[in-house]
Amino acid sequence: MSDVPPTDTDSATTGQDNSYVVVARRYRPRSFDELVGQEHVGRALKNAIDTGRVGHAYLFTGARGVGKTSTARIFAKALNNPDGPSADPDAESDVAQAIDSGEDIDVIEIDGASNRGIDEIRSLRANVGVRPSRSRYKIYIIDEVHMLTSAAFNALLKTLEEPPEHVKFIFCTTDPEKMPITVLSRCQRFDFAPVEVPKIVKRLREIVTAENAQADDAALELVARRAAGSMRDSQSLLEQVLSFSDGNLTADQVHSMLGTADDERLHALAQAMSNRDAASALGQLDAAVDAGVDAGRLAEQLLGYFRDLMAVTVGCDSSLQRHTAASMHPELKALGDAWGLQTVLAVVAMIDQTLVRIRHSVYGRVLLESTVIQICNLPDLQSIADLAAAASSGKSLSATAAGSAEKKKLAPRPRPPQAQPPGQPVTAPVATAAAVVAPSAASSSPPPPAQPAPSAAPSATTATSDDAPQSHSANGPTATAQPPATATAGGTKLKLSHDTVQKIFQMALQGLQQMTTSIASMAQVQFVSESQIQLVFPADSSMSMKRMDLPEHRGAVCDALAEVVGHPVTLQLAAGAPSASKPHAPKPAPKATAKERMERMREIESYPWVQACVQTFQAEIVKVDAKPQ
Repeated sequence: MSDVPPTDTDSATTGQDNSYVVVARRYRPRSFDELVGQEHVGRALKNAIDTGRVGHAYLFTGARGVGKTSTARIFAKALNNPDGPSADPDAESDVAQAIDSGEDIDVIEIDGASNRGIDEIRSLRANVGVRPSRSRYKIYIIDEVHMLTSAAFNALLKTLEEPPEHVKFIFCTTDPEKMPITVLSRCQRFDFAPVEVPKIVKRLREIVTAENAQADDAALELVARRAAGSMRDSQSLLEQVLSFSDGNLTADQVHSMLGTADDERLHALAQAMSNRDAASALGQLDAAVDAGVDAGRLAEQLLGYFRDLMAVTVGCDSSLQRHTAASMHPELKALGDAWGLQTVLAVVAMIDQTLVRIRHSVYGRVLLESTVIQICNLPDLQSIADLAAAASSGKSLSATAAGSAEKKKLAPRPRPPQAQPPGQPVTAPVATAAAVVAPSAASSSPPPPAQPAPSAAPSATTATSDDAPQSHSANGPTATAQPPATATAGGTKLKLSHDTVQKIFQMALQGLQQMTTSIASMAQVQFVSESQIQLVFPADSSMSMKRMDLPEHRGAVCDALAEVVGHPVTLQLAAGAPSASKPHAPKPAPKATAKERMERMREIESYPWVQACVQTFQAEIVKVDAKPQ
């Protein structure tokens, strides 16, 4: 990409204030090949010129600073090239240089924000019929065209639809939705995309080299990410930080100048919140503010950080990180797996709401500190989602009650009940959801009937012992058949088979952590071989299957199975087929009396896993739905 040769007015080193031209103007693209990030637009316009398919009205839309007006000037130079329309116009011609400086008499640039009335459009219509002075076309470039009034648009319609053959219109806008559809239908529309960070960094590197300065790659990447896809904004920020530096720009200087926090500081703050260490999180926040980071800016950065954390948690690679360095992908992946997707989504919502409140308050730091403490005291929302999914699938949740005490021991600190602000996740609805699911789980899963004793001849020898389980039928106690066993060095072990896989799996789950047991209980167990079993998860439980694939869950289950059978056992995870038809909605139950509701409340409270939810999350049952019919 070539740069414009310095002139008397372009020199940045003359020492005269009135001779300095800002970076964004000095390094403005002058040809289609110099456009950054808009190659699709440049290719289309060049093909239109080469094939003679040039329209009479064009609409360039896109965010600020992505090259709309620059492209309009380049297109005007291509159409008014002295030797005829050309995709590669002569940049040294008088016409091209006059267009670049905005002084060409046949290329009229109009600011739609300050010339938005019907009188200005009437004056434009009166001059449309006048032929160009020295060029082939009279070209009108109207910037921010959406600012025109409705009367001005109506006055322009007829001229826009059938202009003289020597007139071309190029409209530029950041908000095409505000334009009348009658105007949009008369224009060829080109959408300018935000410029990607790598392309911005490459262009900034060229500018730094041309300015005889030095800059770290990390510093340029920070400037590019802060520009949010705007090439002009990135160049303005680069000029600002270059003035602040001593000729060698570093990432620390960028953060100090822009008042932002680095990725390591944001990651440390997120880890403190994940560990539920409110004191450490407030210390991290205080250190950031003391370093010059504004509370509102820090909240914006946290929102961007958790956006990337959310993307990484659902399985995206580093190319979709928009606000953090690609090198942080492994750290974000580990933090997302430990925190859980549901908790990350809740944090994103809380920070977004805090940002809205900060913009309308003078106590931004206090609001951010309050939000940080709330995040530190969030319940494990992923565990709640797993519990609800397990309850809806009808699986046994007895291990949930057994493991509640163990989970409270593993928690970094107890979470006392507290009032939650409106719009934030609360613990009471968690117990409500559990109570609502409880009736269906209890009523749809009756206790299994007693197994009938197998018929055997009187001469059959069936040995029983005091510690062998027995079942009683109407005809008396009968011995329960035991699965085949194999003798190993560590004692008698069970042999894995089609008949014993269910019992061996339940035995292996005993003693494991509550979370591992809850996730594993959601799957159906299938025998594959003596050294492998398959866990088939419901089609709507893909997140539970992903969590089961984590080493802390898969490894624990494999070790427990090996302890039961006496040899290594591997797990194969699979997703079940989606349901072919949706179940019919249950009929609405008749309204229960107050006495029946109280009895139902006591019945719900007696469920062990409901008690586990209440103890684990310090919740209370506030509502019980009618018992399903």
